Amino acid sequence: MKLRIDFSNDQTEMKAGFRLRRLIRRAVRATLACERFDRDAMVSVTFTDNEGIREKNREFRGIDAPTDVLSSPMYDMKNGDMPLDGEICELGDIVLSLERAAEQAEEFGHSYERECAFLTVHSVLHLLGYDHVNSEEEEAEMRARQRVVMKKIGLEVKQREEENP
Repeated sequence: MKLRIDFSNDQTEMKAGFRLRRLIRRAVRATLACERFDRDAMVSVTFTDNEGIREKNREFRGIDAPTDVLSSPMYDMKNGDMPLDGEICELGDIVLSLERAAEQAEEFGHSYERECAFLTVHSVLHLLGYDHVNSEEEEAEMRARQRVVMKKIGLEVKQREEENP
């Protein structure tokens, strides 16, 4: 599987250099591998701050508040919507507030890098059709999948984080 990630940086407060991009790539690749997604894929990742993600959250979800990560899937994979065989699968867009990731890392008592990886895994699962807002069963399934991926990349989810996503 070939993976292309288009990165953009719409903020200036946090470093968004090679190390962070490599970590994000690793989290995306691990999530796709754990989900047995073997098609060539493309993902767009935008780094922003709390104000930037607040604007996007208001525009796309009608919620006038900052959040940690937003996912915009290109396909409704849960219902079988996929590109044709042989085409690159443009999974969608991830918008990650690096400012909020830093805040949550401090709140949960782990590293900023670990929080960015977790939010990326969470977002990629959304791009693949998983959700956690419709039922407790779906939420439990998504949490279980997050645990598997985070363990695979050596950044296991702590119990406290599971209770406070």
